Formats: sequence, structure tokens, C-alpha cells
Amino acid sequence: MDWTNLAALAATAALFAGVFLLNRRRVNFSLLTIGALVAGIPLGLVFQGHVDYIKPVGTIYLHVMLAIVAPLIIVSILSSVMSLGSHAKLRSIGLRSVGWLLLINAIAVVLTLGFALATRTGANASVVVEGINVSALENLVTPFTDVVVGFFPTNIVSDVADNKIIPIIIFTLMVAVAYTLVAEREPEKVRVVAPVVEALRAIIYRAVGFVIALTPYAVLTLTAVAASNATARGDRVTALLSLLVLAFVICLVDTFLVNGVLLRVWADVSPVQFFRKLVPAQMTAFTTQSSVATLPVTTDVLTRRMGVPSDVANFTAPLGTTIGMPGCSGIWPILVAVFGIHALGIDYSFQDYLVLAVLGVVVSVGTAGVPGTATITTTTVLTAAGLPLELVAVTLPISTIADMARTMTNVTSAAVAATIVARQVGRLDDAVFEGTRDYVPDPDPAPASQASTAPAGTYLDQPVGVGGGYAPSVPVGQCSITDR
Repeated sequence: MDWTNLAALAATAALFAGVFLLNRRRVNFSLLTIGALVAGIPLGLVFQGHVDYIKPVGTIYLHVMLAIVAPLIIVSILSSVMSLGSHAKLRSIGLRSVGWLLLINAIAVVLTLGFALATRTGANASVVVEGINVSALENLVTPFTDVVVGFFPTNIVSDVADNKIIPIIIFTLMVAVAYTLVAEREPEKVRVVAPVVEALRAIIYRAVGFVIALTPYAVLTLTAVAASNATARGDRVTALLSLLVLAFVICLVDTFLVNGVLLRVWADVSPVQFFRKLVPAQMTAFTTQSSVATLPVTTDVLTRRMGVPSDVANFTAPLGTTIGMPGCSGIWPILVAVFGIHALGIDYSFQDYLVLAVLGVVVSVGTAGVPGTATITTTTVLTAAGLPLELVAVTLPISTIADMARTMTNVTSAAVAATIVARQVGRLDDAVFEGTRDYVPDPDPAPASQASTAPAGTYLDQPVGVGGGYAPSVPVGQCSITDR
């Protein structure tokens, strides 16, 4: 029996008890999550290489979170489209969402090129690529035509099982639009559908609340495991430390500075308030390293705290887990490419860098929001640009650490895109954003022929509770996650 692993488990249990007691005292959920993140670092450092018994806790959390994602997307999109009552609104939201997600990624690509070229990252690095086996990486390259074909569902059951977001979204939209068309002509035939969808939504949202309530415990263990593994690989990371630091700097600049400007100019909201409200989603993204796993938290924060209508939040945020993804599709592939160009002394022209930038935008279409995605996108970019695949293997030791910042950037950008879209379609609720009244979920949607053109969501003219935690609760007749 490994007594060190048992000691790590006992220490984790003691920290869990502390989290539980703080939660009972109604400590703010964001502070609780950050505290768990901070506590996990020394736990991993003290029990370096002996976290085998606590690792399953974080893994189970990720599995449960991923299990709820597909049902959440399906019921959310069905409910949202049913409440729209207008194909024009759906087209407007869809096109704007895709446009902003791609634009934000393009900005990240340009930002990364500027930082990487200005700092000449990799210029003094001693990188040897000869003799590295890259056969496994070559299998990761997917032709663009196959990527496009993969957007469309072939077996919705397998798509749900594999959490293929775009096929799920397309299939759900097809069903939702079909419902709208039938409801316009023969509403009596589909009258039973809307109540069933709303009942399912209430159940799924309640289940999401259970999972979110476990986030601080999962954050603690996931951080401990990451800290333990990072320390164990310290001798390999040293040579690439400057690249890792630069990756974090670029991600933070893009996350807060670039997105802050976009929020102020295009959404006309306070960036400081926005980022303060988004902390739960950012912390979950930072620790889980999965945009998909963070999705329930992201959509809840957007609707409940930001005032983004549910149809926009439940469409743009899921789309942002597979389109755009600036951290994994824009920043990391471009940074690794420029690092390799400088380290290996490759002659690169302005036109070559322009092609590299275009590739960084193109590969962001269809990117999966799960851990390890950056390896696939980087492999694709390097292959298309004619750069050595060995660079992926060289930078792999620090990729897991960088994935924390990359995922936080991805989630933040998707939330920013949703907020901007909500503002542009004239449906961002400033009262909810400012905290002067609380959000109440949408009422049951009427058939399309009877649907109102008023913005989705109703509100209570009362101040938001202060000093409360972040835990699930169920208002009469509805389901949400609210401060208590």
C-alpha cells in the first residue's frame, strides 16, 4: 500500500471539509473556487508524483460535466428557437455569432504574431528535431474536406456520445425549425411538444446545478494533479520556460485587454464588471482545460449575471466551443510555429507569415473544446505551412500547462461574442448586468404562430441578493442557478 498516496488523500479530504464548511457559511462561490485553486497548488507540490488516489475525483467530475453537455445543448436550443418565433431572428443570431467568434480568433492570431516576432521567441533556443518520432502526430492531420463533412450529423446517437458539438447543434436546429414550421400551420399537432421540452429543460438545468456545486472540490484536485505533474516534468520544461511565459502573457492580454476593448466598444458594458461576473467560468476553464466541460457554467453566467437572453447564450456559447477558440486555434499554433521558425533558422517571408495567419483562422472551424485540442490544431497548421511536425513533440511538455490559460481565453472569448451579439440584436438586459434586478428564466414558449416578438426572458424588479454563494435553487415553476 502506498502510504504517501493515502496521506495525499487524507490531506485532500481535510481540504474538502474546509470547502464544505465555507460553503455552508455561504462564502461567495467565486472566492471559494479561487481558494480551492490556490489550495490545490501546494497540495500537488507537497505530494509530487503521489496523487494517484485523488486524481479520479477530478476525472469523475469531468466525465459527469461532459455527460450533461449534449442534453443541455439540445434542450436549450430547442427551447430557445421555439421561443423566438422568427426565422429572421435565428439567422441574425447565427451569422453574427459565427462572425464574431472568427473575428476574435483572427485578432488573437495577429496579436500572437506581433508578440512572437517582437520578442523573437525561440531565436536563442537549442532545438533539435532530428530523430524525433512523429508518426503518431501525422495521424492527427485531417483534410479540410473531412472537417467540413464532419460538421453534419450521420448518427445523432454517436454524435451525442462523442460530444460532437456542431453536428448536435445542426441536428437540433433542424428539429427546432421543423417544429416552428409545423406550429405555424398546424399548432394543435405540436401543442404537447413545448411543455415536454420545458420540463426536460427544468430537469437538465437542475442537474447542471448539482454538477456546478461540486466545482470547488474538482478544482482543488485538478489543480493538485496539474501542479504535481508539472513539477515532475520540470527538467524538461526549463528549456521552454520562456515560450510558456510568453504564451501566458499573450493569453492574458487577449483575454482581458483585447476582449475588454471589444466589450466597451461593441457591447457598451463595463469590462471590469464583465470579468468579475465571469470568474466562475474562467476558473472552471482554467482547471478543467475543457471549454465543453465549462459550458454549463458559461451559459449560466451569461444568462443569470450578464443579462444575455437564453437563446443567444445557448447558441453562441456552445458554438464557441468548436468555432473560434483563440487560445487553442490562434495563439498556440502560431506561437509554436514562430518559435520553430526562429529556433531552426527557417527563412520566412511576409507572404509566408500571412499564410500562417490565415491557417490560424481556418483551423478554428470545427475545433473540439476538450483537453489536447491545441496539439491537433498545431499539427494541422504546421503541416499546412510546411514546418517540421517535430516542433509539436518538442513543445508538448509545456502544452498541458499552457492549456490552462488557453482554455480560459477560449471560454472568455465565447462569452464576449455572446454578449456583443446580444447587444447588437438589441436584447442585452442592462438591468441584469448592472445587478439592479434578478434574472428569471423564460416562460414556456408558445407555438410559433402565437409567439411574441418581445425579448426572451422575464425579470423581477428587485435587487440581486448580496453576500450569497453560488448554488442551485429552483424558483416556483422554473429552474435556474441563483445566488442565495
